[in-house]
Amino acid sequence: MIIQLKSDANSQQIEAINQALADRSYKANPVSTQHRNYLVAIGKSEIDIRSIGVLEGIADIHRVSDQYKLVSKKWKLKDTVIDLGDGVNIGSGDFAVMAGPCSIEGEEQVESTVEHLASNGVRIMRGGVYKPRSSPYSFRGLGQEGLKMFHRLCSAKSIKIITEVMQVSQIKEMFDFVDIFQVGARNSQNFNLLDALGEVDKPVLLKRGISGTVDELLFAAEYIFSNGNEKIMLCERGIRSYEKAYRNTLDLNAIPILKERTHLPVIVDPSHGIGLRKYVEPMALAGIMAGADGIIVEVHEQPEKAFSDGQQTLNYKEAEILYRKMKDCFRLRESW
Repeated sequence: MIIQLKSDANSQQIEAINQALADRSYKANPVSTQHRNYLVAIGKSEIDIRSIGVLEGIADIHRVSDQYKLVSKKWKLKDTVIDLGDGVNIGSGDFAVMAGPCSIEGEEQVESTVEHLASNGVRIMRGGVYKPRSSPYSFRGLGQEGLKMFHRLCSAKSIKIITEVMQVSQIKEMFDFVDIFQVGARNSQNFNLLDALGEVDKPVLLKRGISGTVDELLFAAEYIFSNGNEKIMLCERGIRSYEKAYRNTLDLNAIPILKERTHLPVIVDPSHGIGLRKYVEPMALAGIMAGADGIIVEVHEQPEKAFSDGQQTLNYKEAEILYRKMKDCFRLRESW
C-alpha cells in the first residue's frame, strides 16, 4: 500500500503509523519526494486499510497490488505532468516534441538546429555530449564544454535541453546545464545511476532497455521515484529482436500497456526504434495514435554528414513535414 502523509505529520504520528504497520506484519519504507512524503508499506497479509487510514498524520491511503508501487496508476487520480517552465509541459494533454541531432558536434551545428526548432515551434532540443558507442573508435561527444555551449545557445532562444547522463559522477557537473536527464537503453538497469537521479530535482527520461520488458522499465522507474524524484518520463525506443530488416523493433504494443499501468508520461523514439530514415515518419505517427505523450526524433541539417546515426536522422525539410503531421495526428486522436 501507499500512504501519503500530511505535510505537518510529526515524528510521533509517523512512529505510531509504523508501529501499526509492523503489528500487521508490514514493513514501511519512507519516501520523500519534491511533492510529498510517503510510506510504501510491503506485506503479504490482507488487511483492512481503513484501520490504518484513520491514524493521525495520514492524508490518504491506497491499496496497490502491483510490485512497482509508486509508478503504478492504481493510486494516482491524475496522470503526472512534467513542468519544464516557460510554458513547456509534458503529459496529460500536452503533446511534446523533442528534436535534434544524435550528437552535439559544434557551435554552428547547434545554432542551426536551434533556429530550425524555434521557427517550427519545437521547445525541446535533444543532443548527446556523452555518447555511449558500440565501437570505442566512434565519436563519443564533446563532453562538459560541449554541454555548456549547448546550454548557452538553447537558453538564448528559450529552448529546453535533454541530454544523456552516463554515470553518477556526471550528474553534479551537468545539473545546471540540462532540463531533462536522459537515461539511455544501456543504462536502464544501472541501479546506482537510477538511485542517484532519484536524489535530484530534475526531470528524467528513462529509455527502455534494449532487451528489457515493460515490467523491467517500470521497476527501473520505481528506483528513481523511491529515491525522491517524481519527475519521470518513460521512453519506448525499440527492443532487439531477431529481425534484420531494421535496427530495432519499435514495440508499439508497449505504449497503451504503459498508459494503462502507469501515471507517468510515455514518449516514443521512432529514430532508434526503426533506425531507417524513410520509416521514421510513419512510426512516429503510429506512436501518437497508440497514445504517446510525446515524440523524440533525431534531426540534422545534413544527416549524411552527421557524426553518428545519420541513417536514421531526418533533414530539416523532412522534419518540418513530420512536425505538421504530428500536430494533425495528435489533434485527431484527441478529438476521438
